[in-house]
Amino acid sequence: MTSRIVACSILAALTASHAIAQNRPNVVLIYADDLGYGDVSAYGAVGLKTPNIDRLAREGIRFTDAHAAAATCTPSRYAMLTGEYAWRKPGTGVLPGNAALIIEPGRTTLASLFQRAGFATGVVGKWHLGLGPAGGPDWNGEIRPGPLDIGFGSAFIMAATGDRVPTVYIENRRVAGLDPGDPIRVTYGEPVGDWPTGRGNANLLKVHPSTATIRPSSTASAGSVT
Repeated sequence: MTSRIVACSILAALTASHAIAQNRPNVVLIYADDLGYGDVSAYGAVGLKTPNIDRLAREGIRFTDAHAAAATCTPSRYAMLTGEYAWRKPGTGVLPGNAALIIEPGRTTLASLFQRAGFATGVVGKWHLGLGPAGGPDWNGEIRPGPLDIGFGSAFIMAATGDRVPTVYIENRRVAGLDPGDPIRVTYGEPVGDWPTGRGNANLLKVHPSTATIRPSSTASAGSVT
């Protein structure tokens, strides 16, 4: 029987475990995207109830003065795992879905410290720290380096976010449920296949792309968007 260190977030998760025989605690690290101070009833939210989080606050330690290293996902996760401010290292902004791993294998991380202390570590949920070598991973083969190369013993992750392809789950080093007859190709620089894109076929979109230009004219106000 093992005790567990579980670090999860509303979209991201980290887990770790250690034998009870050595009297080590369960550790749960919840790292949440888009969660505000007023979204948890333990901190005064009235529009919704969060009884399970409230119990953690009641039976654990509730902090009333806490800060994140960044306001967005990739840099804040990078800082949490490495202990380094993301703005000190180029390339740690919000990553595309096919980005390479931005934490170099062998570097000391929060996960590797737990691992050295005898905990079995793992991550579940949103990752968004990149995968694979420069140029991105081979989605149809073994995906490395990744979480298993920076201190995690197991991983079941979503590569980036729900709106960044590929929207697949990765178990340890391979895409979960991958169909060899339907290989995955990801590129952010050119269209894949001959399907129409929103940029070139704005008339097919319900919402026009953000590259729309403002063109003042004698018959339109300066704020018209075409």
